[in-house]
Amino acid sequence: MLVPSAIGVTAGAAMGHLDLALWLIRKVSPDLAATVSRDLLADFRSMQAAYIIPNHLTHADPLIQRFERWARDNLRNGFSLERAAHELATSARTLQRRCTAVLGKSPGAFFRDLRVERAQSLLHGSGLALEAIATEVGYSDGGTLRALLRERLGRGVRDLRDDLR
Repeated sequence: MLVPSAIGVTAGAAMGHLDLALWLIRKVSPDLAATVSRDLLADFRSMQAAYIIPNHLTHADPLIQRFERWARDNLRNGFSLERAAHELATSARTLQRRCTAVLGKSPGAFFRDLRVERAQSLLHGSGLALEAIATEVGYSDGGTLRALLRERLGRGVRDLRDDLR
């Protein structure tokens, strides 16, 4: 895990040192961090823990596992806590509580993480235009997706596409 705070950054768990090194490099030069990441054959995600840990934890809880499957199947439709809870035969409050307890984040935040993960994958491998990718992950326009990717990954669409070159 990589935990930046006002006074420093800590890294722990397997491969935490790699996340920490890339984070420090990215602070100075995002382009250099992308090059180092490619040269090390590190994944293109900006921090592994945000994806690995929730992915592992979802399999520890049957409701959360079903929620992840439902969310991945419904990325195009957008997120509604009430709809998700109804389709999973639980209450919105129970889904909210379990996601927070198991994943450390709300169902909506987890859904956004899955959108970012899928959009990033499509940017790298599909050749689709940003507008088509936005539709694929449930946004009505590319501008919203562009802003989300920049906010979450700290890099623009062009930089993300260039990672494979």
